[in-house]
Amino acid sequence: MWCVVKPDDHTSLFLYFESQALISMVFAHLRIQALHFQRLDGMYYIPNFMQSLTACLLCAAFFGSLGSSFLYGYNLSVVNAPALYIKAFYNKTWIERYGEPISAETVTLLWSVTVSIFSIGGLFGALSATLIIKVLGRKGTLLLNNSFAVIAAVLLSLGEMSRSFEMLIIGRLIMGVDSGIALSALPMYLGEISPKHFRGMIGQFNSILICLGVFTGQVLGMPELLGQESTWIYLFSFLALPAMLQLCVLPFLPESPRYLLMERRDEAGAEKAFQRFLGKKDVSQELEEVHMEARAQDKLHTVSVLQLLKSPAVRWQLITVIVTMACYQLCGLNAIWYYTNGILREAGFTESILPYITLSTGAIETLAAIISGLVIERIGRKPLLIFGFFSMAVFFSLLTVFLNFQDRVSWMPYLSYVCILAVIASFCSGPGGIPFILTGELFEQSYRPAAFMIAGTVNWLSNFAVGLLFPFIQETLQSFSFLVFVAVCILGSIYLYVVLPETKNKTFMDISQSFAKINKMPIPSPGQEMELVLSINSDMNGKAQDATKMQTSL
Repeated sequence: MWCVVKPDDHTSLFLYFESQALISMVFAHLRIQALHFQRLDGMYYIPNFMQSLTACLLCAAFFGSLGSSFLYGYNLSVVNAPALYIKAFYNKTWIERYGEPISAETVTLLWSVTVSIFSIGGLFGALSATLIIKVLGRKGTLLLNNSFAVIAAVLLSLGEMSRSFEMLIIGRLIMGVDSGIALSALPMYLGEISPKHFRGMIGQFNSILICLGVFTGQVLGMPELLGQESTWIYLFSFLALPAMLQLCVLPFLPESPRYLLMERRDEAGAEKAFQRFLGKKDVSQELEEVHMEARAQDKLHTVSVLQLLKSPAVRWQLITVIVTMACYQLCGLNAIWYYTNGILREAGFTESILPYITLSTGAIETLAAIISGLVIERIGRKPLLIFGFFSMAVFFSLLTVFLNFQDRVSWMPYLSYVCILAVIASFCSGPGGIPFILTGELFEQSYRPAAFMIAGTVNWLSNFAVGLLFPFIQETLQSFSFLVFVAVCILGSIYLYVVLPETKNKTFMDISQSFAKINKMPIPSPGQEMELVLSINSDMNGKAQDATKMQTSL
């Protein structure tokens, strides 16, 4: 429905409603979806979807991401600043225990374990997320997950005081579990609570808060703040703050209405959740859409990973998510983050300004993610993904050229730095957040938890592989090592261009039907769709009549 406001003698206004179909055609023709008001023939048409971005929805997106993806991003960068102090702590503890200094090989091994065990914990978290989500729901899983963050913060903060480097390693492992669960439960929750015309923008809160977490870790790790020998443990104590903020706010926000209706069979709870998230009383259309999706699915119960792998109805959706999530990690951004300082040193920058240059990369990342969130509903997922990967390929190629000529031309290191910033901005323009959105959009309700489990497994295994293999690739190929990532980005762009349909402003059923042809599945005819709608309407009318009879008898 559209609310129409007509001036009456320039002094009073009255409201009335027109049919949705007619007004939608007018606005689609005039391409003014982004406007709050538009004057046509003396009338102001206010599209209802502009009223759907409610405070409740924004709070759920922000605070849900703050205690989840923000912590993931924070942990990606927070260990860089205190690295020397942590290694010194390992050496001091070793001397106290064994009466001799730790060997260089041992301290390198302990440090490598401290960094990489985060990815192993993430894999454990991703594998366990499906079971927890099935039992506790989306919101319940996010709330439980805060306990892992608090426990990790305590272990990491008290490790130095207790003279136990094992506490630091275990704390990083638990923090990885927290991140693995968060990157499955949060995108699922955001995708299910959002109206379709805001689903991409709300989903990008995940990416924006990851980038903000990375940037916050860089800022707090500055020597002027907490990046000092006497204060580095407070970098890890900070982990408890976002988790506690989420625990204070999220319990007062609704659970996913799709989860309540399709998995808990709680129609009253789902209706209340839709009303709060959308800011309107009449949510019959949204309830009908979920009922239609439920009727269209062969299995209403949550399928297992094995069932998902065997199902021909979602084969290409699954392949697309695996390819996209693998490209998300293998496109080379992690190599940039893990080895930025080394690349910048080789590029000719002095040691004193390296922390500030690294800080600028985090700022660019956050800014690019915010811009992507603002334009995703207008441009679409597919163009942003292809543009991001292709741009990364271009700038990685240029970076390779500049690194090979940096010893010959004095100003060449600055071009290398510009390329690093461009790679980061390209990544965050699409590939940095859209893979998580797509994982939620390409699958209907019963397949979604298993899909996120597979996507999370691919994500964390790929993350671990980059951290493990890139040093050897760099040692072998030297300045040509980034060409490996050029190949990954180009192949990913080609695949997405050929296979991925656009998903913006589409229901989950519409997206599934977009893959029906490539999956060689029958597409419902208009008659079948109408029959499905009529059956749902009759069911809803029957329920309303039963409720009326009960009230009459009472």
